[in-house]
Amino acid sequence: MTKLKKLTRRTFLKGAALGGISLMTASLFDPFSISRRVLAAGHNVEPLWDAGPQQDKVVVVSDLHFGIDDGFAEDVSNRPLFVEFLQRLQQTDDVRELVIAGDFLDEWFLPLNYAPIANMHEFFIQVARNNQSVINELKNVMQAGIKLVYVIGNHDMNMGEEILPALLPGIVEARDSKGLGRYITGDRQEIVIEHCHRYDPYSAPDRVSNRELCHNDETMYPPGYFYARLGTSWVLEHKPKIKKNYPVVSKVPDAANTDQMGAYIYAKTLEKLFNRITEKSGFEEKIFRMGSCGMHDSYSLKDMYPVEQADGTISAPVLFRNFQRSWDERQTMNDVWFKIPFVEAGADAVKKTYFYKCAKSQYLDRQDVNYDVVVFGHTHIPDFHQDGRKFYVNSGTWVDHNSDYPSATCTFAVVETGAENRVGLYQYQGDGSLTDLSAKVQDA
Repeated sequence: MTKLKKLTRRTFLKGAALGGISLMTASLFDPFSISRRVLAAGHNVEPLWDAGPQQDKVVVVSDLHFGIDDGFAEDVSNRPLFVEFLQRLQQTDDVRELVIAGDFLDEWFLPLNYAPIANMHEFFIQVARNNQSVINELKNVMQAGIKLVYVIGNHDMNMGEEILPALLPGIVEARDSKGLGRYITGDRQEIVIEHCHRYDPYSAPDRVSNRELCHNDETMYPPGYFYARLGTSWVLEHKPKIKKNYPVVSKVPDAANTDQMGAYIYAKTLEKLFNRITEKSGFEEKIFRMGSCGMHDSYSLKDMYPVEQADGTISAPVLFRNFQRSWDERQTMNDVWFKIPFVEAGADAVKKTYFYKCAKSQYLDRQDVNYDVVVFGHTHIPDFHQDGRKFYVNSGTWVDHNSDYPSATCTFAVVETGAENRVGLYQYQGDGSLTDLSAKVQDA
């Protein structure tokens, strides 16, 4: 098999116009008898695979990113494929649950000129209306006897818990801390599903950093929200390559000084990011016009850009000041069971291997409980690891063009529960067939 190019984590919106090419069908890992029949127009919808006798399969999708406006939403051309996928799911008799593991209705992927959201409830209702075909088909999924579960993601962390039950009566929402959720299921409560943004310092809810600035406890946006807004406009501007003269933090702190080493890691992460996402606005221009989530002012890129201060420390001047120092408290508020030092999380959250390590430390390697399967989303990079009877899967994404893993979009995970688990990772193809990615991405 041809070795795939080494992957990197979603270093945010590496285009946000993310592309899909066809992958060859793999037979190295095929726990389910997959139907590869192509549907002809006007024919009855066929199941995704030849179902077994037990209703024992949990299907996980994540990172759908349905938006409020098809002019800039990330999932438009793949929307009919997702509806078709749901129709075929209803005909697959051994499916017990469909879990949407975060980033379902998108609030972050908005251009900078989009007006501040005054009514978050109405905003998400409008997103749903713009994707009514999906909402309608999810109702049909439940009517077919499949349990529908939603687990919150970072791009929909502000969606109130009353919204989806009103749109989809009967849906189960998995929430724990504000803006977060984990769902535990399976015959033995052995399967854990979460979006996994709680382990990403750039995407986890942040009710600490800007508390003093905004004088309230509602401020939940992390730095990733601001990257998303800037990146959306950059994509709509056709991704211009503009030479920027942003400040550079040149002095590397002593490694023993974990506080300043964390600040340096954050500074270098932003430095690399903003020299790639070169949107047309100026460094000091107040481009972030805020009006929701407890933030009601306008900010520039300069306001959140870490620089060397007069006292020699590294910090942004306004937004996310001394960002590394809030991480420990944020992990407590965000119900992280085993805390991760910022120097590790800040440096490694841009790598797909980091989230596999998080799955192991938080769940799979624990001796006090038996979690055998962990399914994450968030990264947009489909991933699969098996260690004996333990599995880690990243369900990937359904966005139109996957810049983080260009060869795969419309991906999903399947977990069979029972005395032992069987797990697979698949891509839904435009012709209705499925491609098994499990061995392919494990070797990547």
